[in-house]
Amino acid sequence: MANDPDAAGVRYVEVDVTYFEKRTLRRYAGVWSLWALGVGAVISGHYSGWNLGLSIGGWGGMLIATLLIMVMYLGLTYSIAEMSPALPHTGGAYSFARTALGPWGGFLTGLSENVEYVLTPAVIVFFISSYMTGIFETPTAMQPLWWIAFYVLFLGLNIVGVELSFRVTLIVTLAALAVLVVFWISAFPHIDFSRWALNIGADGSELPEGGGPFLPHGITGALAAMPFAVWLFLAIEQLPLAAEESHDPKRDMPKGILAGIFTLIVSAFMILWLNPSVAGVGSFHLGTSGEPLLDGFRAIFGSDIAKILALVAVIGLIASFHTIIFAEGRQIYSLSRAGYFPRALSVTHGTRKTPHVAMITGSIVALIVMMCVWFGVGQERGGAIIGGTLLNMAVFGAMFSYVMQALAFIYLRRNLPDIERPFRSPLGVPGAWLTVVIALVTVFFQLSDPVYRVGVLGVAVWFVIGILYFHFYARNRMVLSPEEKFAMSHRTRR
Repeated sequence: MANDPDAAGVRYVEVDVTYFEKRTLRRYAGVWSLWALGVGAVISGHYSGWNLGLSIGGWGGMLIATLLIMVMYLGLTYSIAEMSPALPHTGGAYSFARTALGPWGGFLTGLSENVEYVLTPAVIVFFISSYMTGIFETPTAMQPLWWIAFYVLFLGLNIVGVELSFRVTLIVTLAALAVLVVFWISAFPHIDFSRWALNIGADGSELPEGGGPFLPHGITGALAAMPFAVWLFLAIEQLPLAAEESHDPKRDMPKGILAGIFTLIVSAFMILWLNPSVAGVGSFHLGTSGEPLLDGFRAIFGSDIAKILALVAVIGLIASFHTIIFAEGRQIYSLSRAGYFPRALSVTHGTRKTPHVAMITGSIVALIVMMCVWFGVGQERGGAIIGGTLLNMAVFGAMFSYVMQALAFIYLRRNLPDIERPFRSPLGVPGAWLTVVIALVTVFFQLSDPVYRVGVLGVAVWFVIGILYFHFYARNRMVLSPEEKFAMSHRTRR
């Protein structure tokens, strides 16, 4: 057993060569596979979720919120585009923070991402099941069967092999984007921006003739809308988790993540402009809608084809569900391989070379949480908690990880200036600091919302369990995985 005196008391155990032989991944992904992985993970947020910020900030407030969040994600993605080819390991965010901030920094960053990647697909599958219940008119009580069915289907696709997984990712992502493009084109003849997008008054009431103020709730309303603007970009940061399954991560990772963020920027501003502007929809209604894109389609094409349109709307949810299950598996796999999580979770499939144990375990945890909520507090209240509180937990976990990744970038620039950097962020350290500041402002406004505060308490419980496990057990049984070896050989002045 080896001891690292500079690593906060972490101790490493020796493993034989078969340990890593049982934990190998297969390389397949190129630039477009990585692009699809990033865009697909986010795209459901362009179908719904973002629109709730309209009730808080109005259209103008939501625009400002989106611009601020866009700056945060540009700072984040450019930082990741530099770090991921310099540290091309599956650990992603954990790997960056481990090298820059030590074992505890790496673990806490990984734990925050774990909250995001376990709970986000759970919430998405809840929304999918709600759509399917309406389309096929099944009883609400049967929704858990829809959850299980979709988890089994997309776990199977992810386990069968990385080749099939990335092919499905590309297909569903292109399909989800195609639906959005059809909406944009169809919406143009039906928009009246001033009449419908600006139909919220200063007192929050609906203005029947529109022409309301740009900022009905002032700049405070715009800042309060920031947590909802996050939905337009949330999870783009998962790309580095595919580093060890990319043919050439040093070349392809920066291209994939930057192509992804600029695709999402275009889509975000198109949906923000057009969806509230469609005649018969409007910002006031969308501010409380659970299906804003579907509302837009109904206003354009009529409600007679509602079920067909609902199936179309499910495509975006499926794209994100499939890709975040991929990320969930790799994230658990990387922390387990290094010993932060139980090491058995990182064993990969003997022939498929996919982290099937990690994906199945993460999915079972998510389903257990959903079942406990659903049956523990009743269907109606359980649905609200799954659709609201669990989702807010995922967002808070993401914000914490963004702060840690940006700080890791800053530390790596300062303390390891000479490591090979195939790509250098043109935004540099100032861009990373902007990410930190905007993420913290977003967290502040999350905490000002009682619903978000409940989610934050949930994350705190998750952290306490993880920290106790790491402190009393895992940190004395670590393994020198690729992420740990790199960090040990490039110790920074922390």
